[in-house]
Amino acid sequence: MSAALLTVTLVVAEYDPAIAWFRRALGFTVLEDTDMGGGKRWVRLAPPGGGSALLIARAATSREAAAIGTQAGGRVAFFLQTEDFPATHARMCAEGVEFEGSPRAEPYGMVAVFRDLCGNRWDLIGPASA
Repeated sequence: MSAALLTVTLVVAEYDPAIAWFRRALGFTVLEDTDMGGGKRWVRLAPPGGGSALLIARAATSREAAAIGTQAGGRVAFFLQTEDFPATHARMCAEGVEFEGSPRAEPYGMVAVFRDLCGNRWDLIGPASA
């Protein structure tokens, strides 16, 4: 039996600014945007290389709103892998993505921490230099 992590929820304040940010800043594609009625939408986005998708969920309660930007308690919550780290990093910088510092080499590859439009921390990860 095989299994795969299909989708991960990301709580946001509003749908459309989040969709626009992920498309512009990270190059994500909208896989699905379905009106569920009552102001709720089923919105899934994915990076250009595929893999797991993000379900963009608008906060509907004060508890959900309080989690915006801190879904992992301040730790890195998401990991975006790229085959061309320098080009991806440069493109993201040009789009105004907020990086916490300069890229650094780790045993598993190049890494730079950035924040999404809500403040959640992500790792941009690329292959180790040869």
